[in-house]
Amino acid sequence: MFTGIVTHTGRVASLEKRGDLRLTIETDMDLAATAIGASIACSGVCLTVVAKHNGGFAADVSAESLACTNIGDWQVGTRINLEKSLKVGEELGGHIVSGHVDGVVVIEEIIPEGDSHRFTFGIPERLARYVAVKGSICLNGVSLTVNDIRDEAAESLFTVNIIPHTLQLTAFCDARPGDQVNVEVDILSRYIDRLRS
Repeated sequence: MFTGIVTHTGRVASLEKRGDLRLTIETDMDLAATAIGASIACSGVCLTVVAKHNGGFAADVSAESLACTNIGDWQVGTRINLEKSLKVGEELGGHIVSGHVDGVVVIEEIIPEGDSHRFTFGIPERLARYVAVKGSICLNGVSLTVNDIRDEAAESLFTVNIIPHTLQLTAFCDARPGDQVNVEVDILSRYIDRLRS
């Protein structure tokens, strides 16, 4: 379980195709107390640490994770957001995030707005139903608040504002229109929808 409060970024150091995809991530995150088998959210994707080395760690990515995330777009040097799993008793600064990505959304537009940047995303209809104005959403592992959502002919669009602090400390500083972004909708909206069906 995570909070969507990114504490570090890392860079993809290598991608090795085996039965699964082996990722090696370089980061200055302190991994001394991180056990093999622990979970780290990598741009929102909950991955298991399978090896550690000085300055980073390795994780295996299954075909299922490749199919529903943007990991297939990652290359050596790609910057990713990192968050260690939540410990009981720690501050829940964002919202409850499982690290189980629902799919990808596409950045349609990035517009400066004051000191912040307004990001507009296109979202598939199957996920748009779980997005609400002023609700929480997790994008590439970052807990953000939805500003608005509107339905158009081909797809739905929603916007979030990213403040300078978040932009500087996350991989969103590298984001460009057309990029695919991992999305995890609010877990509460999924359960409410299930209870209503």
